[in-house]
Amino acid sequence: MEYGAHLPLIDFEGARRTLADLRAYARRATDLRYRYLCANDHLLFGRPWLDGPTALAATIEASAKMTLATTVCLPVVRGPVQTAKMLAAIDILSGGRLVAGVGPGSSPRDYAAIGVPFEERWPRFDEAIRALRSLLDDNAESFAGRFYSTEGLSLEPAPSSPSGPPIWIGSWGSPAGLRRVARLGDGWLASGYNTTPSGFKESLRRLHEERAAAGARRGALPNGLVTMWLYVTESRRDAERMLGDVLAPMLNRPTEALRDLALPIGAAEQCAQRISAYEEAGAERIFVWPLADELHQLERFQADVVPLVSAT
Repeated sequence: MEYGAHLPLIDFEGARRTLADLRAYARRATDLRYRYLCANDHLLFGRPWLDGPTALAATIEASAKMTLATTVCLPVVRGPVQTAKMLAAIDILSGGRLVAGVGPGSSPRDYAAIGVPFEERWPRFDEAIRALRSLLDDNAESFAGRFYSTEGLSLEPAPSSPSGPPIWIGSWGSPAGLRRVARLGDGWLASGYNTTPSGFKESLRRLHEERAAAGARRGALPNGLVTMWLYVTESRRDAERMLGDVLAPMLNRPTEALRDLALPIGAAEQCAQRISAYEEAGAERIFVWPLADELHQLERFQADVVPLVSAT
């Protein structure tokens, strides 16, 4: 199991993030041997949200040798050409350390802000992936579709690798989403607050079937579990406060529904059991996102949870 850390882009406590905050977080994650540094993407959200790709670019130097990942960026909302340009820049400036995670986005507000019907997100997303591939991969042909075209376009400067950064596709596990990952993706990103270990295992099984049907080698597609909200505490009251006062209103979900998920919120042993369940289900990478006291939570997860996962 490999672990990544989401950049703390959401303002939970009313204090603005500074560049120094983000760089300190990236350096601490590096020191604690997290393998990935991640950034999510929204234009509008229920809480103040620092722009993800900009924040990720700002921490390139502080992230040292960690792999950088967009988990996920939104090529339909931002536009595939603009997104390709941004991904290429981060890839070049980081020395080829980028994993380009992409998704359609789940917020109608983001689509309303750019004047694109939310109902068009899926066909647009399919085309946007192909457009990204044609712009980032030297060997890919140009793409022309209903919504987007890259004919006559050349992305310069090109990414570090001739094939461009790997494109991992976000899917919560629907049959259509997994088919998209199997057809178009270099990897799969699942959502920690939209699945369970049993659900992940079943989705992974279906993904293997889709890959086999497409003639791909079984098990060759890497996966990761993103937005694993994290708060390690031996206090049941504090864990309930994180679920009920922080996470539930932000996600607009009942606290009871969040309790049914296998999020690492609670005692270290309980968190380790939940991470272990995902590891047994086939998860290869988990990207944690502290809900408060971020540096201390990164430390507690590595010191108190990961050894128990390894022992299990």
